[in-house]
Amino acid sequence: MRDTFDLAVVGSGIVGLGAAYAAVQRGLRVVVIDRTAEPVGSTVRNFGHLCFTPQSGDALRYGRASREIWMRLARDAGFWLRESGTHVVARHRDELALLEAAGERLDGGFGDGPSLRLLDAAQVTAAVPVDRRQVAGGALLPYDLQTDPRSAAPAIIRHLVSLGVEFRMRTSVGRVTTGTVETSRGTVFADTVVVAVNHDVDQLLPDLAEQHAVVRCSLDMLRVGIPLARPLASPLLTGWSLIRYSAFATLPEAGAVRERLHTERPELAAIDLNQMYTQLPDGSVIVGDSHHKAVTPSPFQSEATADLLLHETSVLFGAQARVLERWQGVYASAPEEFLVAEPQPGVLALAATTGIGMTTGLGLAETVLSERFGALHSTKGA
Repeated sequence: MRDTFDLAVVGSGIVGLGAAYAAVQRGLRVVVIDRTAEPVGSTVRNFGHLCFTPQSGDALRYGRASREIWMRLARDAGFWLRESGTHVVARHRDELALLEAAGERLDGGFGDGPSLRLLDAAQVTAAVPVDRRQVAGGALLPYDLQTDPRSAAPAIIRHLVSLGVEFRMRTSVGRVTTGTVETSRGTVFADTVVVAVNHDVDQLLPDLAEQHAVVRCSLDMLRVGIPLARPLASPLLTGWSLIRYSAFATLPEAGAVRERLHTERPELAAIDLNQMYTQLPDGSVIVGDSHHKAVTPSPFQSEATADLLLHETSVLFGAQARVLERWQGVYASAPEEFLVAEPQPGVLALAATTGIGMTTGLGLAETVLSERFGALHSTKGA
């Protein structure tokens, strides 16, 4: 009986942890199974930027739910989280026009105030330590959050253990079917199984991955030391970010920004740049990032990409950056932003199939599984 659970979660990334949290909050018996000893994937290889405001559609809906859960977990699990907001630096008139258009149309629903506050050049340089020669204006997105992913994920796991969730790490899963999870340590039985393995969905559910055209997106990221005039008050986005996030990128004004950036800087367009920055509590700055999509991305990172990231960082901040760490991130990518499927009765596959898993993953799990868990409670109580 000890191998029988209400919910078995395959994968200890942010979506899997969100599923376990949603279930244990409802009094269900939960096990999380992962082949690694601790989270080592995209859940810890990201900016720690919880970028809710620039989302739209389902991503915005999941982001709203995620924000509440992040705030609650930070309090209960005791990890670093700050209500920093996000600053956007605009370096050209067309980027300002895009921010102005977004300010009129954004409806984040996160609080009583506006989701975007326009800033002039003086306000931007007073808020973030960028070279004033690089600034035409900008914006503040006040409801975004920031955490340190390397400490947040382990803290969430410790909290889930304290709530009664069982973790079976260093345990691989070979097959998932209705009611069963076959692992390297024996079979686990569960009423509901959640497969939350991100890009490795093609290893457990290959037909589903092919049906939804799930591939891998690899990205180059750096952690640098840089002598900033003062700390970064928040995560920082640039025009390259505005043409990526859906609430901005889908506006008509985004076309002019995209065309200019790609024409002026084809070498940055070639690496599919998202030029953004976050500063960790130790003062180091996470810099990124490039993007390359393939079923099996090459593991070899070009130093030319790192040189481009470092150069753009030095120009923006007017200071020389020194590499402390570099890594390759990998996340699931597909035509749709999310994978939500039930390939077999009682087997749910969940993934953020774009680079916003930390922003939306907790809310995705809560939103999808709340309906399932509610039905289970109704059935048990009948």
